Amino acid sequence: MNTKKPKAELLLCGPRGFCAGVDRAIQIVVLAIKKYGAPVYVRHEIVHNRYVVEGLKELGAVFVAELSEIPDTKQPVIFSAHGVPKSVPKAALERNLFFLDATCPLVSKVHKQAMLHDRRDRHVMLVGHKGHPEVVGTMGQLPDSAVTLVETTEDVDKFTAPEGKSLGFVTQTTLSVDDTADVINRMQERFPDIQAPAAESICYATTNRQESVKAAAPNTDYFLIVGAPNSSNSKRLVEVAKRAGAKHSTLVQNANEINWDHMLKQDNLRIGLSAGASAPEILINEIIETFKDKFDLKLTLAETVIEDEEFMVMRDLRDVELLPQDMAFVNGTA
Repeated sequence: MNTKKPKAELLLCGPRGFCAGVDRAIQIVVLAIKKYGAPVYVRHEIVHNRYVVEGLKELGAVFVAELSEIPDTKQPVIFSAHGVPKSVPKAALERNLFFLDATCPLVSKVHKQAMLHDRRDRHVMLVGHKGHPEVVGTMGQLPDSAVTLVETTEDVDKFTAPEGKSLGFVTQTTLSVDDTADVINRMQERFPDIQAPAAESICYATTNRQESVKAAAPNTDYFLIVGAPNSSNSKRLVEVAKRAGAKHSTLVQNANEINWDHMLKQDNLRIGLSAGASAPEILINEIIETFKDKFDLKLTLAETVIEDEEFMVMRDLRDVELLPQDMAFVNGTA
């Protein structure tokens, strides 16, 4: 019986997986449970990853779609990393709920930029995907009449600027410069005086992960992106890999979703592996170990930049000590 394994090279992208905003949001939930005990209520998924959400449920987090599902309580209520409309903290205050805002600081920068445009009497054009929680949160910082969502160049062509108003734009953080380039170019063609956001409102993590995938993708037979189906930045990575030269690119949540039978019929495969910003490292390691088990594997690190960004949690939680097992969960390695 021939037990020889087929050969494969696995290009492991770096950076990948958790970004500083996701790490901070998960820390906030874990710290709140340790400080105040269970339950801790979380409005919407803290980040878009089922593994993370289920793990936090086991620790004592209760996830709800809306504040109306939360009973009258003194326990903390946490807002997700994607950000919320102004109406949400307002409603929480009206009910005397104690809330902690886990909005990513980079998303908060976009909110501030949108509000700055509005204060300077500019109508705001938001480049993003309709219905995404971050887009809902950003639009909810302003009156309905003050902001217009544009997803495509066609949306820009159909847009009529309010009379007497100058224009400014902001973008969803999980879209990179490449993702938004066509729409922004069309806006600037039609409205040469439109004001761009400050450069620091662009999400470094989205850009870094896409650049790493772009560098690794050429001449790969398969490119695997670990992430959730509702994760915008993960789905963008799949598209980036395809555009950059991967023959096949697909989104998987874990090792079980990979078509191993199809891969094992081939030899000398070149495979890329990365992960969206809300995918924990434990899922990536599981995939690597499965590859080692099934293939004669060469593992190559395809790293384009080292990230050292860190976002502090709010002052209320800084007195809580995280044990090694807590840190392992926060870092996505357990």
